[in-house]
Amino acid sequence: MRTALKIATALAFSAMVHPAMAAQCGHSAAGFENWKREFAEEARAQGIGQAGISALMGTHYNTATISADRGQKSFRLSLDQFLAKRGGPAIVARGRTLKRSYGGLFSQIEQRYGVPPGPLLAIWGMETGFGAVHGNQHALSAVATLAYDCRRSDYFTDQLYAALTLVDRGALSPNARGSMHGEIGHTQFLPKNILNYGGGGNLDNAAAALNATANFLHAHGWRAGGGYQPGESNFGAIQAWNAATVYQRAIAQIGRQIDGGGASPER
Repeated sequence: MRTALKIATALAFSAMVHPAMAAQCGHSAAGFENWKREFAEEARAQGIGQAGISALMGTHYNTATISADRGQKSFRLSLDQFLAKRGGPAIVARGRTLKRSYGGLFSQIEQRYGVPPGPLLAIWGMETGFGAVHGNQHALSAVATLAYDCRRSDYFTDQLYAALTLVDRGALSPNARGSMHGEIGHTQFLPKNILNYGGGGNLDNAAAALNATANFLHAHGWRAGGGYQPGESNFGAIQAWNAATVYQRAIAQIGRQIDGGGASPER
């Protein structure tokens, strides 16, 4: 009897998260407006308020996002090529300077989350050039486009629900600008990560973004004092940040150089 109840409860929760009559994904702009109307009805049923629904209905199909999602050629480069393309030496140099000037902040973050400055500065530099380039895409349209697109619809449907929840709470502007996949702020958080790790803060603020990034890494297994190179205990947290192997290794190497680790690890 208890087992049957548990199964029924699990099925009910699954239906709540992924409704049986899901809006139909598509492969071109042609069906996007109809999909928005269907998704809006589902979102209302899931408790999304009028602010979120209005924001959804104001989105547009973003062809630049689709092109970027299909493109990502830099992730197929070697580590040396990737670091050269992304300006690895410049990130290290600037990161060392910021490590000193933001010393008090990084000390507080490390005390709270166990994450040293190096990997945080590596992520900050890699993602936005230390806040210089946040992206100019309409973030909600980017996320809605990818939720509609069939390639990764389930993943970005969760991101879209998170974004609409943030809009309802007043934590995200419907007109927020971000990168091609809808990432926002100094370290480029997707909406679900803002919801889970951002603490309701404005991630266009560097201190809030760095705290949120450390919170993310800690939640994904980072432990104080552990190494973060490939094969070491904290490398898994870096892997959780980004799925591309070359990106993970670049963050580890740049972070090590900023933290004063000397020679680069083996490639």
